[in-house]
This record gives sequence, structure tokens and C-alpha cells, in this order.
Amino acid sequence: MLLKEYRICMPLSVEEYRIGQLYMISKHSHEQSDRGEGVEVVQNEPFEDPNHGQGQFTEKRVYLNSKLPGWAQAVVPKIFYVTEKAWNYYPYTITEYTCSFLPKFSIHIETKYEDNNGCNDNIFGSDVKDQEREVCFVDIAYDEIPERYYKDSEDLRYFKSTKTSRGMLPEGWRDSQHPVMCSYKLVTVKFEVWGLQTRVEQFVHKVVRDVLLLGHRQAFAWVDEWIDMTLDDVREYERQMHEKTNIKVCHEQQEHSTANPSSLDIQIHDKAST
Repeated sequence: MLLKEYRICMPLSVEEYRIGQLYMISKHSHEQSDRGEGVEVVQNEPFEDPNHGQGQFTEKRVYLNSKLPGWAQAVVPKIFYVTEKAWNYYPYTITEYTCSFLPKFSIHIETKYEDNNGCNDNIFGSDVKDQEREVCFVDIAYDEIPERYYKDSEDLRYFKSTKTSRGMLPEGWRDSQHPVMCSYKLVTVKFEVWGLQTRVEQFVHKVVRDVLLLGHRQAFAWVDEWIDMTLDDVREYERQMHEKTNIKVCHEQQEHSTANPSSLDIQIHDKAST
């Protein structure tokens, strides 16, 4: 098991980011759904927890075979997916990832959002504070992003919002920016296979960090698209994008299955068509 705490600051308030996060996830998922890979939404509905209150439960299937390193592609089926289950009680969320092909693999992410610059060292409580973990600050403007994800329009060193007048972000911006908020993410990666555990857990954390960096960059780079939305507006946008993404992903998966009969043992649940 490898435990890390990521802290990602944003030039937004926690209340603003509630809308921006939902918008970013929906738009990003649709953009990344190509060649039968991407995110299929299986379930998205209100959920109530006795401790955390009213929230939203979402289950997704994330298809990403071609995004694996070569050594992993060699042992993974051509069509496989990771199941993502998320319980959103904003400003607190829980997300879990599992894979039926790898029963000893899991990712658990506990997230809390606060209006500060990442200075809360005890946000997850004293029990977590005593655990051995690495605290990683992620700078959405100055940390290096994989070249394949880079876009000039999303370079926050030079981006300036028309509607909020926030940006361009100078070095050390999280100590001078107002408003400023922080996503605190406690990420636990488990891959209990002797001989591969350390390598896989380190690789997964690198992928998680890159995804967090890209997603938070995009949430702010797209701020002028969502800043005027209400929660109802963004939920409707989310519903529309989920439908489009499901159709896109499932259609490609079915075509691939038809062309490759050996892959028919993997059930594709076409949520969009139902």
C-alpha cells in the first residue's frame, strides 16, 4: 500500500469550484472518449448517507487500455475497464477504483475542500496525520504536464479570465491570490502482487498526479464557460454530456467486439441505448 496526500490550490472559492468541478469532469470525459476508450456513465443519482447527508452517487466504467505502459498492455486484455464509484457530499467526496481483471488492485481517494492555500496539516484528522504518507503540493500553473496534454489555451501562466479577471498566475501565486481554495486528496493505492507491488503502486500514483494536475488546470482554464452556471444548470449539462459520451464509447466498444470475437466474453453494458 502506498499513501500520498495531494494538495491542489485553485484561484477560486470552494463554492465556485463545486460548479467548475462538475463541468470539467463532464467535458473532459467527453473529450477523452475516443476509439472506444473513455468514460461510460453507468449510474448517476442522488444518494443520502446517515453521516454525511445528501449527496450524489456515480458509477462509471473507464476504458483506457492504450494509455497503459507497454509492460502492462502485454498482460491486460485488449478491452478492459476500471470501475469508478464516487460518493459526492461536497465539500467532502469519496472515490474508489477497482478492476475485475486485477482483483488485488484498488485506489481509494478521500477529498476535502477548504478556502485556504493548502496550509491545513490536520484536515483528515489525527489518525491520518500519524500515518506514514508523503504530502505533495501540485501547482496547476508551474508543474510540468505531459506534453500530450499541453494546450496553449490551458497554460495558466498566461491565461486570464474575461469574466472574473483572474490570472495570469505568477510564481508563488497561491500565497497572494484571493480567492484561493485547496483540494486535499488522500490517495491510497493497493496492488498486492509480490514482485510488482512497488512498481505498479508508484506508476499509478504518477498517473493519478497527472490526472489531478490536468483536471484542475482545465477547471480554471474553462472558468468563463461555467462561472455563470447554477447547480441545476451544470447538472443538466452533466446529463447531456453523459448521454453523448455513453453513445460514443459504447458504439465504439460494440464495433470492436464485432471485429474481435474473442473479446465477446467481456460484457458491455450499453446504458445509453436503454
